[in-house]
Amino acid sequence: MINLLDFDAAGLADWFAQLGEKPFRARQVLRWMHRFGVDDFGQMTDVAKSLRAKLAAVAEIRGPVPVRDSTAADGTRKWLLDVGASNAVETVFIPEANRGTLCISTQVGCALECSFCSTGRQGFNRNLTTAEIIGQLWHANRMLGAVKQPGVGDSGERVVSNVVLMGMGEPLANYDNVVAALKLMLDDNAYGLSRRRVTVSTAGMVPAMDRLRQEVPVALAVSLHAPTDALRDELVPLNRKYPLHELLAACRRYLDNAPRDFITFEYVLLAGINDSDADARALLALTRDIPCKFNLIPFNPFPDSGYRKPSAERVRRFQEILMQADVVTTVRKTRGDDIDAACGQLAGRVRDKTKRNLNAVAPAARQTITQEALT
Repeated sequence: MINLLDFDAAGLADWFAQLGEKPFRARQVLRWMHRFGVDDFGQMTDVAKSLRAKLAAVAEIRGPVPVRDSTAADGTRKWLLDVGASNAVETVFIPEANRGTLCISTQVGCALECSFCSTGRQGFNRNLTTAEIIGQLWHANRMLGAVKQPGVGDSGERVVSNVVLMGMGEPLANYDNVVAALKLMLDDNAYGLSRRRVTVSTAGMVPAMDRLRQEVPVALAVSLHAPTDALRDELVPLNRKYPLHELLAACRRYLDNAPRDFITFEYVLLAGINDSDADARALLALTRDIPCKFNLIPFNPFPDSGYRKPSAERVRRFQEILMQADVVTTVRKTRGDDIDAACGQLAGRVRDKTKRNLNAVAPAARQTITQEALT
C-alpha cells in the first residue's frame, strides 16, 4: 500500500495523474490529510465516492505509532514514536505564551560522530522517510487537538506555530525526504507555516546548504561549537571535510535567500574546552562579517562523555562578551526536564548499523541535541 504521507503536493499530483485523476483531486486529499488530520478516505466528504473507493484499495494514510506519550509539569509534551525494526525517535512539543514549537527528528541515529553528542555514540541506522518526518507534525496536531475542521476558516492562532528540525539526526544528510517534508509544512493546502517559522539545523553540510538556499530557504541554524578549525575538527569531525572558511562562506550565500536577515549559530559550551573569554572573542572575530545571533547551550553531561558543564557564571561571562559586541545572544532554556525532554535528554532507540558503539544501551540511549534554541 502507498502511504500518501510520503508525497509532497507535486508528488501527490503526479501520483493522482497516474490514476487518471485531475490535479484538484490531489489538492482535496492533501487538505484532508494535513489540514484536517484525516486518515480515513471515507471521511473525505467532498471527494467522489468512486475515488474514495479507488484510494482505499491502493493507498493508506499511515502516521507514526506512538510508544509513549509524556507531559511535563511545564506543559512540554514528548512522544516516543515507533519507526520499525526496534527503532524509535522522539518528538517534543514546547508550549509558550506566544508560540508552540515542535522539535522533529530526521534520522534514526546520526553518522556525524560529534564528540560531545550521545546521539553519535548510538551510531546510525537509517534516514526517516518523508512520511515519518511530516508524520511527526501530523501526529502532534492530532494529539494536541490542533487539526482544522472542514468548513471552518483559518482564523486564530495555531497550536504548533513553529517547527524546528533539531531532533535526532543531521537533517541535510537526509536531504530529499527533508525537503519534501518542508514543502508540506509551507504548503497552504497542508500546514501553511511561514518560512520564518520553520528552522533547519545543520552541522555544516555545505553543498546541501546551497541546495536548500535554492529550493526551500527556510530559517537556518548552524551548529558551530568552536572558533577555530583545530578545535572544531575535534568536536565536529565534519569540519575536516567542510572547514570553517567554507562553512561561513555558505552562510553568507544562504543569507541572500533566507527568510530572516541573520544566521543562528549554536554553540555548546564545554567547560575548559571552548568556554573561555578568549574563545568568545575569537568567535566574534570569526563571525564579524556575518549577520548572526548566538544560541549558547550549556553542555548536558551523559555517561562517559568526557566533558563537563560550565558554571553558570562562566556561561554568563561568555554571553556578556558576545552581547557587549552588540551580538544578540541567548542561552538555551531548560524545558521538560522532568520527563527527560530537555536539551540532551531525549531518549530514542537505535539499532546501530554502523557498529561504531557496540556497548551502547539502545533502549535508553541519551541524545544531546545541539541545535537552535526554540526561538
